[in-house]
Amino acid sequence: MAASSRLADLSGLTVVVVGASTGIGRGVALRAASFGAAVVVFSRRPDALTSLVERIRDSGGRAHAVVGDVSRAGDLERLADEAETVFGRIDVWAHNAGVGTIGLFGDVPIEEHVRVVETNLIGAMRGAHVALRRFIAQGSGVLVNTASVESVVPLAYQASYAATKAGLLSLTQTLQQELRLTGVSGVAVAAVLPWAVRTPFWRHAGNHAGRALRMPLMDEPEPVVDAILRAGLRPRVAQPAGWKARASLIGARLAPRVTARLSADIADARVRRGAKTPPSDGALFEALADPATVAETPRR
Repeated sequence: MAASSRLADLSGLTVVVVGASTGIGRGVALRAASFGAAVVVFSRRPDALTSLVERIRDSGGRAHAVVGDVSRAGDLERLADEAETVFGRIDVWAHNAGVGTIGLFGDVPIEEHVRVVETNLIGAMRGAHVALRRFIAQGSGVLVNTASVESVVPLAYQASYAATKAGLLSLTQTLQQELRLTGVSGVAVAAVLPWAVRTPFWRHAGNHAGRALRMPLMDEPEPVVDAILRAGLRPRVAQPAGWKARASLIGARLAPRVTARLSADIADARVRRGAKTPPSDGALFEALADPATVAETPRR
């Protein structure tokens, strides 16, 4: 079945996108709206959200923006309240907020590691707490977490990022277990595991490696965007996005030591061969909008 025919089921649903100002999250919002979903977008950047909502509305879609930070539980409660007030209910909650910092663990200031954990994992836990209580009360809903191949195959020079993604996958698996054990039907939790994706993430990450880190053969965002939305319609606890993600996860299952060593060697080689860059926190604490980001033009 073609992706477009599957995503047609989004019509009439309400999709909340956490971390929607740029990259994959922005693509999810645009793609969902193009298939008739009402979209509620959330990030710290009011200008980015305003331009996103205007774009969706100019194309005939329905969208609402909520400005806030995943580090504040009250902001996420307000997000859910406004989504329900404006569109009546929430059907899919897509959590995509994430930051990273690159470098040997001891070379990165601990404050940056903490910020990565607070955003990527604790922020996702706050969102899950808000979304699942509402889904259980209404008897339906899907929470989709954007995890990573690094949830299973960690990458050198990204210790805190890999740790948060491993935690996010475990959180997803545990929540789905609890839904089953408590007899909750109609509510599901899913995680999508992409390979490295060509988004502004790499440019905005903190960098203490002295070299730019770029994974080889990076994926474009569109397949990941579609995988997230498909998970919202037909949830799976751990869904790889693309053949490279699938191959990496198969390798981790069949030959874990070899796969881990190869991943570390690839990361090390990419850092050593990367363009020199001065130590910088980049835009670690900023979710910068980038109008040139791919996935800006959803395709049916």
